[in-house]
Amino acid sequence: MSRIARSMIAVVLAVGMLAPVQAMAVPRKGKPAPAVKVVTTAGHKVSLSGYQGQVVVLEFFTTWCEGCKLSLPHLISLNAKYGKQGLRVLGLNPGNRGDTLTVVRGFIRENRINFPVALVDDDLLMEYGVQPIPAIFIIDKRGILVQKFIGYNSQIQTAMETTIRTLLAQ
Repeated sequence: MSRIARSMIAVVLAVGMLAPVQAMAVPRKGKPAPAVKVVTTAGHKVSLSGYQGQVVVLEFFTTWCEGCKLSLPHLISLNAKYGKQGLRVLGLNPGNRGDTLTVVRGFIRENRINFPVALVDDDLLMEYGVQPIPAIFIIDKRGILVQKFIGYNSQIQTAMETTIRTLLAQ
């Protein structure tokens, strides 16, 4: 057997061994969303279980991400429009990716963010399978993951609002 063939077999076996582990780590639509327990930049404790009975939008973002900056006005608008109907938006920033608490607090003020934001660690990023950002997750009133969006554009904006309206009506 040639060296190239052995190398290819080794790669296939390695990927095959890792795939089930990665598949289990990433939440799937129709399954319970992984637990979230964070302290916001304002010092409040927030948990996904505390949002039971409400529709939740989680966005993993950074202050330097262009797609994140594009999604921000929409998230602010959604929170203002549907917050009284039971929508909760939570921004999750991987603080170890270049953003400090001071930077994130400044970003919140500058952009007039009207929802809680927390810095999170790599463990939560891995539990949600976040790569790349922005990564947006919509969770129903029972804590079930309904939708996941990677990136941001007008199609995602429309799909998010449609999904949220449907879930709030249930």
